[in-house]
Amino acid sequence: MAATSAPPASAQANGNGSAAGVGAPTNPMATALLTDQYQFSMAYAYWKAGKHADRAVFDLYFRKNPFGGEFTVFAGLEECIKFIANFKFTDHDISFLQSVMPTCEGAFFDYLREVDCSDVEVYSIPEGSVVFPKVPLMRVEGPVAVVQLLETPFVNLINYASLVTTNAARHRHVAGKSKVLLEFGLRRAQGPDGAISASKYCFMGGFDATSNVLAGNLFGIPLRGTHSHAFVSSYMSLDEIPDKALRSKDGSRVCQDFVSLVQEWLQKIQVADSLGGVFGYTNQSELAAFVSYALAFPSNFLALVDTYDVMRSGIPNFCAVALALHDLGYKASGIRLDSGDLAYLSIEARKVFRAVEKEFNLPGFAKMVITASNDLNEETIDALNKQGHEVDAFGIGTYLVTCYSQAALGCVFKLVEINSKPRIKLSEDVAKVSIPCKKRCFRLYGKEGYPLVDIMIRESEPSPKAGERILCRHPFIESKRAYVVPQHVEELLQCYWPGRSDKPRAELPSLDKIRSRCMQQLEKLRPDHIRRLNPTPYKVSVSAKLYDFIHCLWLNEAPVGELQ
Repeated sequence: MAATSAPPASAQANGNGSAAGVGAPTNPMATALLTDQYQFSMAYAYWKAGKHADRAVFDLYFRKNPFGGEFTVFAGLEECIKFIANFKFTDHDISFLQSVMPTCEGAFFDYLREVDCSDVEVYSIPEGSVVFPKVPLMRVEGPVAVVQLLETPFVNLINYASLVTTNAARHRHVAGKSKVLLEFGLRRAQGPDGAISASKYCFMGGFDATSNVLAGNLFGIPLRGTHSHAFVSSYMSLDEIPDKALRSKDGSRVCQDFVSLVQEWLQKIQVADSLGGVFGYTNQSELAAFVSYALAFPSNFLALVDTYDVMRSGIPNFCAVALALHDLGYKASGIRLDSGDLAYLSIEARKVFRAVEKEFNLPGFAKMVITASNDLNEETIDALNKQGHEVDAFGIGTYLVTCYSQAALGCVFKLVEINSKPRIKLSEDVAKVSIPCKKRCFRLYGKEGYPLVDIMIRESEPSPKAGERILCRHPFIESKRAYVVPQHVEELLQCYWPGRSDKPRAELPSLDKIRSRCMQQLEKLRPDHIRRLNPTPYKVSVSAKLYDFIHCLWLNEAPVGELQ
C-alpha cells in the first residue's frame, strides 16, 4: 500500500485546480479506471449526443445515520481531492477501454485521452465534521461526462471512510475521554486496503494508536503493541535465558543475574502479609517469557497475563518482574487481559497492584495500566462501564474495522442541476426524493452553543444571519416547521478544488488537525443527539423558498395519473 508515483504531467498544471501540494492517492489502485462500467457507457452516450460538456451539479450525501445513531462523521475528502488531482487516462487505460467498448467511435477515446479535472469544482464540508442525512457532504460541478466518471470513486472513497470513522467515534464516546483506545484490526480487516483505511480513519475518529506498522509509517499514527500468547508459550523454563544481565536505567550499575532478582521478588510477593498468602507456585515458563521480554524492553514492559491463569500466575509473575525492574530504575507499563471476565479480572488485578504499592512502599504501582482486548465492541464496553471495571485502555479490532453492525453508509451521488436548470429525482419512497438545484448549507447554533438545525437554501438566497429569525422547514413534511433565531451561523460547504474559477482553495489539514476537529465537533453536539439508546434526531431543514421550489418542481415533473 505504498503511495503512487508522481501525478501525471497534465495534472501538475499551475493554478488553483492543480495537483501541486496535494500528492498522490494513498492507494495506487485509485486510478481513472476505478469506476463502474456504466459510467463509461453514459459518458459515451453524452459525448455521442454532444452533451458531454454540459455544466452539471451533483450532490453527494447519505439518507440515514449508521449504527442506529443520529450522527455521522464525514471522512475521505482528502483522498477524493488527491484522486481528481491525479485523474488522467493512460495509453494502457485507453487501449483497455477500446477493447471492452468495441462499438464506440474512435474519436470518443481521443476525447478521453484529454480528459482531466481542471474544469471541475468541488465544494465540501470539512473532513472530520459531524454531518447529517440529506445535507450534501460534497457538491461537485463540471462537465457532466467527467463528473459522472467521478461518481463511483467518490462514493467509494467516502462511504467506508465515513462509516469506520463514525464507528470509531461511537467507541470513543462510550469509552469516555480518559480511556486509551487502540486499533488492533489489521488481521481481521477486509484485505490490506481495508486495514490501512481503518487505521487512518479510526485514528481520525478518536483512537489513540494502532498496531498497524504500515499505517504508522504512512500517516504518522502512534504505534502500540505487546506480545502474543505464542511468545509466552514458546518458553519452557528460565534456563532458556542465556544473558541474564541488565544495566540500570541510569547506567550506573549492572545486575548480572536479573532472573535471580525476579525470583527473589516473587518469593517476597508470595509471603507478603498484605497479599494474604494468596499466591503460590506460578507457571515458570510464563515467568521466563516475562523476564525475557523485560530484558528486551525494560523501559516498556507490558505483559499479556492470561496465557495460563491470570490471578494465580500471570499477575504475580508480572509483579515480580515489575518490582525487579523498579530496583534498576525502570517503570513497568502494565498488563493486558485478552480473555475471561474482564471487569472482574481488572478489579482484582488493581487490588493486587494497590496491595503491592502499600506493602513495598512504591508510589505509582497501583496505577499500573490495565489494557483489555478480546473481541470488544460498543456493547461490551458499555456493559463493562455498567458493571464497574479498572481497565485503562481498550484494544479493539474485528467489530471496529469491519463495522460489523452495519455494512455500508449508503452514500448517493445525485444530479441536482444541469446548464443552470434544477433537476429532481422522484420516488414513491419520499426518503429517496432528491433536493434539487445548487444549494448553500448552514449550521445554526443556539444560545447554549449547541447546533440546533442544518438548513439548505438556494444559491441565490441571502445567507442566514446571527440574531435574525428564519423559518426552517422539513423538506417534505408540510407541518414540520419552526422559526429559529441563531446565535451563530456556520456555512458548511467550502471550496477544496476550484477548477478554472478564481475562488480561494480551502486547505487540506493534517490528520492530527482533522482528528481534533472531529473531537471538537462531537463535544459541540447536545448529549441527547449522541447517546447510545434512543438518541434524539438532529433537525435538517430547507428554507421557505427552497421548500416551495422543491414542491413546485415535484408537481411539474411528476406525471398526472388518469382514472378509468
